[in-house]
Amino acid sequence: MPESAISRNKNENLQSAIVLKDTAIATNNNDAPLKSKVKYTANDSMRFDVTQQKMYLFGSAEVTYEDLNLKAGYIELDMKNNTVYATGRKDSNNTEIELPVFTEKTQSFKSRNMTYNFQTKKGRITEVITKEAGGYIHGETVKKDSNNTVYIRNGKYTTCELEHPHFYIQANKLKVIPDDVIVTGPAYLVINDIPTPLAVPFGFFPNKHGQKSGLLIPTYGESANMGFFLRDGGFYWGVSDKLDVALRGDIYSKGSWGAKSSINYVKRYKYNGNFQVNFSNFKIGEKELPTFTQQKDFVVRWSHAQDAKAHPGVSFMASVNAGTSNYNRFNSYNPNVYLNNTLQSNISLSKSWLGTPFYLTASARHSQNTTTKKIDVSLPQVAFFMNRIYPFKSKTRTIPMWYDKVGLSYSAEIRNDISTYDSLFFKPETYKQMRNGFHQSIPLSTSLNVLKYFTMSPSAVFNSSLYYQTISKRYDYDTKTILTDTVEGIKMANDFSLSTNLNTKIYGNYQFRKGYVKHIRHLIIPNVSYSYRPDFSEPQWGAYKKVQSDTNGNKQVYSIFQNNLWGSPPAGNSSVVSWSINNTLEAKVRNKKDTINHEKKIHIIDMFSISSSYNTALRNFKWQMINMSARTKLFQYLDVNFTGLLDPYQINDKGVRIEKFEYEKTGSPGRLTNYSLALSTSVRSKSTTGPKQSTKGSKDEIRFINQNLNQYVDFNVPWSLNVYYNFNFLRQGILPVQKTQSLTFSGDVSLTKNWKIGFNSGYDFKAEQFTYTQLNIYRDLHCWEMKITWVPFGPRQSYMIDINVKSAVLQDLKMTRRRDWYDFQ
Repeated sequence: MPESAISRNKNENLQSAIVLKDTAIATNNNDAPLKSKVKYTANDSMRFDVTQQKMYLFGSAEVTYEDLNLKAGYIELDMKNNTVYATGRKDSNNTEIELPVFTEKTQSFKSRNMTYNFQTKKGRITEVITKEAGGYIHGETVKKDSNNTVYIRNGKYTTCELEHPHFYIQANKLKVIPDDVIVTGPAYLVINDIPTPLAVPFGFFPNKHGQKSGLLIPTYGESANMGFFLRDGGFYWGVSDKLDVALRGDIYSKGSWGAKSSINYVKRYKYNGNFQVNFSNFKIGEKELPTFTQQKDFVVRWSHAQDAKAHPGVSFMASVNAGTSNYNRFNSYNPNVYLNNTLQSNISLSKSWLGTPFYLTASARHSQNTTTKKIDVSLPQVAFFMNRIYPFKSKTRTIPMWYDKVGLSYSAEIRNDISTYDSLFFKPETYKQMRNGFHQSIPLSTSLNVLKYFTMSPSAVFNSSLYYQTISKRYDYDTKTILTDTVEGIKMANDFSLSTNLNTKIYGNYQFRKGYVKHIRHLIIPNVSYSYRPDFSEPQWGAYKKVQSDTNGNKQVYSIFQNNLWGSPPAGNSSVVSWSINNTLEAKVRNKKDTINHEKKIHIIDMFSISSSYNTALRNFKWQMINMSARTKLFQYLDVNFTGLLDPYQINDKGVRIEKFEYEKTGSPGRLTNYSLALSTSVRSKSTTGPKQSTKGSKDEIRFINQNLNQYVDFNVPWSLNVYYNFNFLRQGILPVQKTQSLTFSGDVSLTKNWKIGFNSGYDFKAEQFTYTQLNIYRDLHCWEMKITWVPFGPRQSYMIDINVKSAVLQDLKMTRRRDWYDFQ
């Protein structure tokens, strides 16, 4: 029989396929043997032509050979010539379905029909769609050679995944070399099927996995005060998977320029980091005009993190952010950066000895106020610590003793500090004003149970500071002033203090058999403490001296350790009894709606505290200020924080405190001198239901997203709102009461599934004006996106409009319109 037709249902299909595979392979081996077996199957039916040695597969057909896989509605398998032909099929509505999908290793093609030879590994495909280099290639006719190089005629390159893309780069000829490059002939940009005049004579698109080196296309535009510009253009060098370098530059037609360098490095399971050095030279306005200004700035940033498992016991970290005070003002568009007036740095190396309580830290610190331009630097700063140990605790004794809980710890520090202004930091005279020394502290403490319900915690602290310089003061009769001399030599400044603390817990419970409230619990934590410190200004301690202050022979006391790093031992005797009462109040209510948990806990008062102290060593005004603070949450959304200060003494008509209690005058425990009230809430709608967005991506992509969360929009939350209100009250003597209040708010709202508006603003009630305000508008254009950032008023008034392709492969295909704050001056 020259031809046999086989048609089976789905249950019989698998068995028929297996039998025919053996037959096909045997036939194939006699003529032109293949290296491996060809596996095939179909859901509808299969027909085998014995004479022609062809197999016809109908309905969800699939053929697999080694690392090749082909799926289609119809497949024709020629075992004699080792070729396969595939095309789709039409459903009852005459719509083409199950179009061929060809997969080889990481390459995948979707086409209208295709022919492929298993032995030569060459193929011809028509109307193909394949994914390459993070984008999609559409081709009218495609040929594939044995080296897997693909030749495409009438091709389109796009990052839009739709079968009919919103935009593409049209080229008559394309050549795709796997893991190398995509080369095109003359090409032009097409948007929404409308050709644009944007064209290139040829094109190269990287087609490699991992890092790729290449040019960084600049952003072009115009500034009213600095002229036409090209920004952030340069070169990216992907040295390896562990190291990359980006060099960028800015240039303006009126002479301004900038240079930026960024280095990323990573060693798996060891460390990772980023290092940046940026310079800028801004020339704003015309040189001939008096309003012309020139601003030269730089910044150095370095972040380094070590994997916790890299070197157990040794840790190195760096967080450096240092530069001129005006760099962020002129170069940053992130409000969180330029609204922050502090630059801080910390580089530290820590060593701990496993199994011991000891560890050592060496660090360098830097703090810079960009408003006052003051810089504080600690270099070096070496600290040694011993965690708390129990020297009297016995490992063999079974009966615990009171001294088993006596704990001892130790800390020591060597530090060298410089405090100056940024313009004087590199001046030689600055380093002559360095302050340095050595400081150590030894705390000793224990805890005891007293009368079953009370806990007593006595403690003692000894502090010692070693300085290499002290001061000596003398009275000059000629100028009638006090002169200060620096005395070289090592001096020790010692002090100590003793204290004990007694506290307990009191519980109050109220049960309700009926009603909504079932149970109320009141927790009271009273605390009483006593501390003692002698007067270290007395002569026997050697820390203070006297100097003549006028021609009458009057004298004043001064410390020889004045202005040193850790200051002087405290002057004045201190014998203080302190007390505090902390309260929390919560309730359990009946929850009829919940059939599983019939009770629900509600926090009525999270914290309410009142405290004060009494200094027995003082002659006058022994009672200290009464402090109050409270915290709670109302309606599960509104956070309330309150702090207040009461003065127990009266004031006279001139606003001077007198030793008479306020209670005697008004019946109040104290006179309210200041308080603050803060209200805040953060509410957001529930996430929309629907397909969960994928979070897959390379480690570099995920790290970049986490570091730049403000550049990404979450459409899963339809709206969110954050509000913070703060009120401050201050009364000083008989002066007018000072009241300040401010309101800040931020949030966003999704108008549609593709439109989102974000806002950030505030209002200063005293100045009667809005604080920094910014509006962000985002439009999802499928494979494109539009971002609008607008600061409508204030010193940072500006706007920026970006329309760009989402994909990082064509990230330079964008249009930007920007006007910076200095263009409004």
